Formats: sequence, C-alpha cells, structure tokens
Amino acid sequence: MKKRLSFYVLCLFLLIVIAAAAAVGAAWSWMHRPIHLSTDRIDFVVDPGSSPRTVARALNAVGVPIWEPGFVWMARLSEQDKLLKAGGYQAIDGDTPWLLLERMARGDMTQRQITFLEGWTFRQIRQALRDNPDVKQTLNDVSDEELMTRLGSDIKHPEGMFFPDTYIFTPGSTDYDLLRRAYQEGQRILQDTWAKRQPNLPVATPYEALVLASIIEKETGHGPDRRRVAGVFTNRLKIGMLLQTDPTVIYGMGEAYQGRIRKRDLQTDTPWNTYTRPGLPPTPIAAAGRAALLAAVQPEQHKYLFFVSRGNGTSEFSENLSGHNRNVARYILGQNTRPDSASGSKPEPAQGQDQ
Repeated sequence: MKKRLSFYVLCLFLLIVIAAAAAVGAAWSWMHRPIHLSTDRIDFVVDPGSSPRTVARALNAVGVPIWEPGFVWMARLSEQDKLLKAGGYQAIDGDTPWLLLERMARGDMTQRQITFLEGWTFRQIRQALRDNPDVKQTLNDVSDEELMTRLGSDIKHPEGMFFPDTYIFTPGSTDYDLLRRAYQEGQRILQDTWAKRQPNLPVATPYEALVLASIIEKETGHGPDRRRVAGVFTNRLKIGMLLQTDPTVIYGMGEAYQGRIRKRDLQTDTPWNTYTRPGLPPTPIAAAGRAALLAAVQPEQHKYLFFVSRGNGTSEFSENLSGHNRNVARYILGQNTRPDSASGSKPEPAQGQDQ
C-alpha cells in the first residue's frame, strides 16, 4: 500500500514538474515570439506612473497585440516593472514582448522635432503645436495671460516670448512642455544678448530690445542688412522720428490683413501702428531670432534714416528724404509693392500709393 501511495505521489510530482516546465516553456516562447503589426512601426506613449497593466492596455489600444496577464507577470518577475520610464516609444513589426519591455526599461525613446520659424507670430506657433500629432494638447482652454502666469513671466502678452528654434521631443510631450522650453530658451538668449549691448541705445530694457528685434526680423531676412536696418530704427528713435514700419501696421490689423496695406490702413490707429504712434509698439510683433536680437543691441552706426527694398531681398539706404524718393522711383514705382517700411515720410510724394 505504501509503495503504491509513493508511486502516486511521485507521478503527481512528475506531472507538476512537467506542467511547470511546459508553462515555463510556453511563457518563454511567448516572451520571445515576434509580434506582427498592421504597419512597420507603431508609436505609443507610456504616461508617468504607468504600471505594466496600463502599459499593456496602452499597447493594445494603439494596435500592438499584447497578452495583458503575460506582460504583467513578465515585468514583475523580471523586476523590470520598477524601471519603466515615461515617454514616447515605437513598436517595430517583429518585436517580441521581451524586447518591448526592455526598450521601456532602458528608456530607449523615439524622438520627434518641431520647428518654430523666425518671424512667426505666437498664433502661428500655437497652430504648429496643434497640427503636430505627437504633441499632447493641454492648453486649448488656457488664456494667453494664464499661460504667461504659469510660466512665471511678468509679461502677460505672449508675442515674441518664445524663441524660434527646432525642439526635439518625445511623442506625448505636451504643448505646455514645448512652450516652456521655448520661453526659457528665449529668456536665456535675451539676457545673454542684452549683456552685449552698445552704450547709449534708445532701448532701455531687454523687453524693448526684443520689441525692436521683432521689427528687424520682419523687415529684412538679408543678414548683411540687419545691423544697418537696426541702425535706421535706432537713429529714428533717438531723434523722436516715427518708425513708420509696415509690419507693425500689419500686426495691428490682425485678421483684417489680407495681404495688402492701403493708405487708410496706415492712417487707422492701433497700439502697434508706428505711423500714428511714436516710439516702439507695446509688444513684439513676432518671434525674433538670435541675429535680429544682436542687431537690435549692436546696430550699425551711420546716418541713414530711410531704406527701401531693391526687390531682391536687399535694401537701399539713404540719409534724407530726397535721396529716399530717388530710391523709391528707382526700385518701387511701377511695382505693386510698397517700399520697405521705415521708409517713413508719409504722406510725402512717392509714399502715398496703396499697397
């Protein structure tokens, strides 16, 4: 009787061992079995604080078929559950569950990039963030003033406060995260540039320099002309002459601007219209790049008060109105474009044509 009982116990033990071995083998096979996706690659996001179970659910939700209980136990038994890092990742066709888990434990994230161009308005920056499918939208109901307060800024108008550059990010980063980076970079570069300013400038604060730089940014994209254009505006500010720069008029027009400026637009007062108001406008009118910022605080020293576009991206400069009018006659008359603003002298002859 004892021998038979021992035999049954041994058989049961062997069955358990075989079952366990089979289970281990099946688990091992599942861990290293390639996953077949509907596309070559699928992006997914691991949110902060995610557990193996929420990760498995996120994978299934985007089309990566993962057996949830198996993924949970695999992560816990390997203690990789303690190493999961939040961020954006890619599942590649042929990946195994184990490779996916290792990728998240290492923090081997995918990267994306977004570019804010020099001369863009804040509206264009926000639209670029909205149009990017890898950016998580969190600011749709947040006002501009609330955003600036959240960033810790004393300036409540967001225009010009976000540095134009290319920013690398992981999918799932928020619009606020990217704006915060652009704001901090802008503050750093502005302070660094302000420290390099020339003496006796007509701009008294870094913010005023930023306002002037934004106008320079919109007036010329020709590198060799930037400091000379900056010098024209500096000379005008020093003698109290109206800046009379078209980009400020366009900015003040807002959505009413449809690609043309007419004489009545120049005469319609807005806080940004430098044909009707002296000095700098109250805020920047666009995002200024590093070169425009440097030009604003290191303008070329000359006697020019006017400039006009040659039509090829460069500008022709003059010291007085008569010289300017000759340049207008040479480069502008007969064309459907206005001279570069900062040409001033409205409503003198050769300056009153509609754009």
